Amino acid sequence: MNTTGPGGKGLRLNPIRGLRYVPERVGSLAAVTSPPYDVVVRPDGLHHLESADPHNIVRLILPQAPTPAARHRQAADTLRRWLAEGVLAPDAEPALYVYEQRNGDLLQRGLIGALELSEATDGIVLPHEDVMPHIVEDRADLMRATAANLEPLLLTYRSEGTATGATAVIERTVERTPLLSTTTEDGYSHRLWSVTDPAQLAEVHADFTHRQALIADGHHRWATYLRLRAEHPSPSPWDFGLVLLVDTARYPLRVRSIHRLLHRLPVADALTAVSDTFRIRRIDAPLPQALEALADAAAESNAFLLAGDGAFHLLDRPSPALLDRTIRKDRPEAWRTLDAAVLHSTLLDHIWQIPDAPEDIAYIHDTEATVDKAERDGGTAVLMHPVREEVVRELARQGVTMPRKSTSFGPKPATGLVLRSLDH
Repeated sequence: MNTTGPGGKGLRLNPIRGLRYVPERVGSLAAVTSPPYDVVVRPDGLHHLESADPHNIVRLILPQAPTPAARHRQAADTLRRWLAEGVLAPDAEPALYVYEQRNGDLLQRGLIGALELSEATDGIVLPHEDVMPHIVEDRADLMRATAANLEPLLLTYRSEGTATGATAVIERTVERTPLLSTTTEDGYSHRLWSVTDPAQLAEVHADFTHRQALIADGHHRWATYLRLRAEHPSPSPWDFGLVLLVDTARYPLRVRSIHRLLHRLPVADALTAVSDTFRIRRIDAPLPQALEALADAAAESNAFLLAGDGAFHLLDRPSPALLDRTIRKDRPEAWRTLDAAVLHSTLLDHIWQIPDAPEDIAYIHDTEATVDKAERDGGTAVLMHPVREEVVRELARQGVTMPRKSTSFGPKPATGLVLRSLDH
């Protein structure tokens, strides 16, 4: 996407003095990284990360304490202590960072820096999902307490596919020795370089002034950036937010689903409630085959896979009359036919009558973890089929947001490789 916003302004990605782990002070760089805060499966994944290294970044992004205020104070105290002890240290000079992730045939490269927020609203950075106010409030409290952007958002743009501008800078930079190189336990290798040369920074700047971006991951943190910018008089460090920008013309992302775990709804009750309005088929097969059945059904109609009672149940072919009654009519057809729209408007709101609150619904990226937790807790896992990236982009261009947690773009940047302090 190379359409600029009103006035011809585009993206402005500024260098930062990245806050990074000092390798000699930690067990390994891999052991101190984490997935983004909303991908960590709790409590199992959280405990695993906390035990990986006493300085794992999860202690900052998901601090554990009895109250929200205590959690945020704890994160701020931990960050200050790690800085004082030299566990984390700012780089000597401002830079943009080339970040590479690789796993088998998958290769992703992009640029990390501080995006100027005043230049990135009004149709220049496009959100595509709604957000949950309580999560924005929590992230805002954490950022205020730590005075830091602890993990980058993932933004995408589309170039013309040629090795010019920012892409040329990235391709030249990866020929050099990286600042760091590590492989995390998920099999991904991560490499990071700094770009400090004024001519190369100017090349990136000139390219991005013509670009428009889509938020691939980090809608709640984006909303948090905008809230905090509004709270602080300009100019200030709060006028910027940490992002990773990836050119999907060169490095296409994967689009995956985010599943729902309904804590208080047993599978039997869920199935009984929809027996007159959806076709229900029991899938007596392992999870991979059940997901294949879901993909086949999703090509024909809205479809969902329910789990939690030791089996898989495929819901598809919803009653057209039911959809007509329950789906908003003031949205484009592409929105009205989204599985997420049908799930939230028809199933959760109308049939199951489940409020979208943390005590009732959990949003989980990992498919097996969603099923396991449903079976352990007696709830219902609702497994989703991914939406196509072109649908996401087209709705975003129209200014139409999808239901919250509709998509999961990846691979997501590892948290802990580059932080941004607002005090350095």
